[in-house]
Amino acid sequence: MPTRTARTAWTGSLREGSGQVELSSSKVGTFEVSFPKRAAEDADGTTSPEELIAAAHSSCYAMSLTGMVSKAGGTTHSLEVTADVSVGPDPAGGLQLTGIKLTVRGEVDGLDADGFATTAEAAKVGCPVSKALTGVEITLDAALD
Repeated sequence: MPTRTARTAWTGSLREGSGQVELSSSKVGTFEVSFPKRAAEDADGTTSPEELIAAAHSSCYAMSLTGMVSKAGGTTHSLEVTADVSVGPDPAGGLQLTGIKLTVRGEVDGLDADGFATTAEAAKVGCPVSKALTGVEITLDAALD
């Protein structure tokens, strides 16, 4: 499997500085980052590490769940996956991820609601991004449409 790369260029202090995150492997874009906007309710067009983790987790989980639905004998027609990543103070200092909530709604043939919920939970555990984030509590709300 290939290695994927992102690069960040930062200038200035934490509170007044800013940076640009470049998705180097795909070359799909460069995005602004700043600590004040990271900590604000309104991101105002600026991304954050937490949003990038949410994007990675939701897309990885969708792929993992699709594969596991197939292994369970079902067919995925559509999935809508949202990952909400929370950040808060770390008692040891600085910040830490405080939780991730995965929400998935699916249109799937061949699995009933219980089968889908079981498969969704297995996908949460088996997703490579979930595995990388084992130090963070990950909750799941899974249902068929």
